[in-house]
Amino acid sequence: MKSLLFFIAALMLTNTSKAQQFVDKAVIEYEVNTNLKKTMSNDSWDEMMKENLSDLKVSYFTYTFADNKSIYKFERWSPKTRIPKYLKDQDEENIWFHDFTSRKMTMQKQIVGTNFVIADSIQNIEWQITNEHREIAGYNCRKAIGKRPDGVYVFAFYTDNITISGGPCSINGLPGMILGLTIPRLYTSFMAVKVNLQLTNTSDIKPLSDKKMYDLTGLKSLLEEKTKDWFSYGEDKEENKKRKEMFFWNAFL
Repeated sequence: MKSLLFFIAALMLTNTSKAQQFVDKAVIEYEVNTNLKKTMSNDSWDEMMKENLSDLKVSYFTYTFADNKSIYKFERWSPKTRIPKYLKDQDEENIWFHDFTSRKMTMQKQIVGTNFVIADSIQNIEWQITNEHREIAGYNCRKAIGKRPDGVYVFAFYTDNITISGGPCSINGLPGMILGLTIPRLYTSFMAVKVNLQLTNTSDIKPLSDKKMYDLTGLKSLLEEKTKDWFSYGEDKEENKKRKEMFFWNAFL
């Protein structure tokens, strides 16, 4: 009996020690799902395009981090995803770098076929932490509700066992790593499927550079000027407003 009790106690201690291990460098793989058809309008052109699209756009991204810095970028497509090349290019070209010590970030976003590199401070998100929990990729995660500076609400599950205060794209600011994320207005979810602790190469974790760099305010002003006539066609003003909001939400995510 004593031997059995000793074995149970040792097993519990082992599991507790594993649960309390804090991860400060790793590669996290996310499955990203977007209901592409719901992001499209109801005009005749988009309705015709929908017939040739898969219901979901499914891709995989990696989040590599060490020394309180991170880089998040495209890895591969799901073979089930059937979408035009120009829609794939947008995801394949986008890259996010964050330095959480200096509170600086750079990101490359492809917007209407052009790559823009943004350098600015890390955006602040207003978070409300709840008591709801779930397990993701083997980690106990807690739910939080966030409001981005552009007013978009996000729903995240984070773990404080992974110490960096990051997440997919530009979503960050919780006391740990975001492993699950939903952005209802963009019909998109991000779910960690694997956490690889065997990080050996950190050379990719570096800021982006370009001949022309924009801050968030400057690029937004430029895009507003360039697209001022894009969302005024047709008589459905609500639909035009929705299209414009989606365009800018995606541009600065």
